[in-house]
Amino acid sequence: MRIDKYLWAVRLFKTRSLATKHCREGKVFIADKPVKPSLELKGQERIVVRKGAVHFTYEVTGFPKSRVGAPLVDAFVRDITAPEEIAKLEQIREAQKDLLRPVGRPTKRDRRDWERYFK
Repeated sequence: MRIDKYLWAVRLFKTRSLATKHCREGKVFIADKPVKPSLELKGQERIVVRKGAVHFTYEVTGFPKSRVGAPLVDAFVRDITAPEEIAKLEQIREAQKDLLRPVGRPTKRDRRDWERYFK
């Protein structure tokens, strides 16, 4: 099975074209080498997918015939991402929470806060 199709089928990417794009950009690795989207997987490979600053590691355990539902993904791929990478992801998420909301048209919540403040 092609690696781009596999990444899409086991729900690592929302669309197959996103999986293909990720491979072309050199963000998918097998044995520390970037792979092309047409690479044929044989089984038991370790795939490293870089999403932002985080490197997710997966092990191929089987090949689905087509895209599978979320509950069935565990039968085809095993997540072996290092705890350090998961901690890095959590740090990134925490940092993004602290960012200010975008400036622009006030929301309904902002209006209610102002009304409470000026009453």
